Amino acid sequence: MPYWNHPWAMGWAGSIGMLVLMALVLAALVALAVVLARRGPQPPSPDDTARRILDERFARGEIDQEEYERRRNALTRTR
Repeated sequence: MPYWNHPWAMGWAGSIGMLVLMALVLAALVALAVVLARRGPQPPSPDDTARRILDERFARGEIDQEEYERRRNALTRTR
């Protein structure tokens, strides 16, 4: 009966190759999990938050264009 359909038909070199491949895939998955866990959610920077609030106030009409541009320029100069 032919044995080419059985996993042990690969021989010892094929078995070692499969173990190495499985170890590499597992290591890649662990590395990906570590990178994603360390990265985590990034909080917005204070500059982004201040600019967003300024944009919202201008959009609601709480400040005029001159005041908006003056404050926006003050925010960009502090970076």
